[in-house]
Amino acid sequence: MTNSPSTNSRAGRREWTALVVLMLPLLLVSMDVSVLYFAIPSISADLEPTGTQQLWIFDIYAFVLAGLLMTMGSLGDRIGRRKLLMIGATAFGAASVCAAYANSAEMLIAARAILGIGGATLMPTTMALVRNMFRDDKQRATAIGIWSGVMTGGIALGSVMSGILVEHFWWGSVFLVNLPAMALLLLLAPVLLPEFKDPRPGRFDFVSVPLSMAAVLPLVYGIKEIPSEGFEPLYVASIVVGLVFGALFVRRQRTVESPMISPALFRGRGFGPAVTLNLISAFAMMGSAYFTTQYLQAVLGKSALEAALWALAPTVFIGLAAPLATVLAQRGVHRGSVVTAGFLTSACGYGLLTLTGTDSLWTVLAGAGVLASGAVIVGSQLTDLALGAAPAEKAGAASSLLETGQEFGGALGMAVLGSIGTAVYRHRIGDAPAEAKETLGGALAVAQHLPGRAGDVLLTSAREAFTSGMHIAALVGGAVLLGAAVLALRGLREVAAPQREEQPEPERATA
Repeated sequence: MTNSPSTNSRAGRREWTALVVLMLPLLLVSMDVSVLYFAIPSISADLEPTGTQQLWIFDIYAFVLAGLLMTMGSLGDRIGRRKLLMIGATAFGAASVCAAYANSAEMLIAARAILGIGGATLMPTTMALVRNMFRDDKQRATAIGIWSGVMTGGIALGSVMSGILVEHFWWGSVFLVNLPAMALLLLLAPVLLPEFKDPRPGRFDFVSVPLSMAAVLPLVYGIKEIPSEGFEPLYVASIVVGLVFGALFVRRQRTVESPMISPALFRGRGFGPAVTLNLISAFAMMGSAYFTTQYLQAVLGKSALEAALWALAPTVFIGLAAPLATVLAQRGVHRGSVVTAGFLTSACGYGLLTLTGTDSLWTVLAGAGVLASGAVIVGSQLTDLALGAAPAEKAGAASSLLETGQEFGGALGMAVLGSIGTAVYRHRIGDAPAEAKETLGGALAVAQHLPGRAGDVLLTSAREAFTSGMHIAALVGGAVLLGAAVLALRGLREVAAPQREEQPEPERATA
């Protein structure tokens, strides 16, 4: 074991090369959120899953990922972040092979669950290692900006990648694409990545593991299902159960001797506001995605692959946003002002969405791009603030809290804004068949079987109703972002810039 360099040391070529290596698993984990968008028809034809099994093929990855983030973040702090990263990469690669060659729906669901476990190890460890490798404030801000851009861009890239692969190969190729990157990570990580862990972690609290999962999984499940299925008793009960276990989890963290998530994290200057504001940013980002993806396909009539390719256009804004935020912060602009500007930028994106008609491709793309760029500005700055405020030995736990908050925020955004849009759609569509009144997709299906102009009339009415619902949801989303801008300006007023640590980093093992 050797002591780490002082906190004032600047990262060199080795650390920046290591950052590129860390981006490989991050990109793949984010891509796996959307990689099944175009593969599912082929999977359905080959494996013949039931409707319920098909839903679980989609959702099990995100559920397991969300449920285990806090556990894995805390575990990495204890056993070593590089070690956990390599374990997770091995699991992710093995599960990718199993998923690619799955011969039944049950096998594919199980493989996707293991992918979620692997993803839960990779996300917080990559962020925590960035925190440890880049101890200079300005360099860390730049590295985290890159991290945020890759994370956001990977989700958009996943759907396009799946469309291209499925068009030329069989559906299992969307999983096998993970293997070269994971193999490269396993080869280079021991050489380039230093090992970091808490030298005094205390005993691992095994009771907190099921408590955290019992809190997160029912909450995420209930919140995700409400936009499409409505406020059914099962989903409401699921949320209530999650809240009860969440209260028990928080109580245990405050009373146990060695908690999984130390309450001391929230005593770090700006940590609590950063987690809360980051959740709100995810709320806005995923809430808008619920509408824009449907708009491109169901309103404009684009094919799934065409819609995914058009959806890449806003990533141009994303690529510019994080570096711009970093430059502003490094030139002395108050961090609270940068975050506030990010929220206002996202609110402008929602403003553009309120101007759309039923044939407004470029307006929707511009709105999505402006909204996403604001979210990346907010995310990069708040991530840097939270990690800088957390003790270095707790970086994994801090990362996992941020990412769990993002999962909740995204689910809430889709639930709240999706429910508002659906309610407006059902009100505006007027007298229509029951299936058409439920969703825009249902209206499209009904219209195909109506004679003469009746189908065209229904399509026009449904598309106008959906666009109206998007307008109202965008107004609500914009109002939430304006409120978040005020909170950021007030809550981050005292947080001028990340403070350099006076204590050395925990010991790290040599490679």
